[in-house]
Amino acid sequence: IAIRRPPQGCIHHTDRGSQYCAHDYQKLLRKHGFKVSMSGKGNCYDNSAVESFFKSLKAELVWRRNWQTRREVEVALFEYINGFYNPRRKHSALGWKSPVAFEQRAA
Repeated sequence: IAIRRPPQGCIHHTDRGSQYCAHDYQKLLRKHGFKVSMSGKGNCYDNSAVESFFKSLKAELVWRRNWQTRREVEVALFEYINGFYNPRRKHSALGWKSPVAFEQRAA
């Protein structure tokens, strides 16, 4: 929220995990003007994009190395997401654009 400054009415979609259903979390979302969206009960397709991301993350980063420290993992995750996945990795669902390029065209 602090970095990207999403506009009022931005949709925040999650699964039905207890952390996302928590009163304080929901209150924070509403305070910042999000429209809250949750997947349907038992509907695995609602989060297919997120599931695809985690599959890619595991296959392209996590399973390729042996990790020694938590800090090493944190740095590698940050670099993967912000240095490769979002700005450079092309996605078929986005017309073969990176998430950053797709978002810039949509804005």
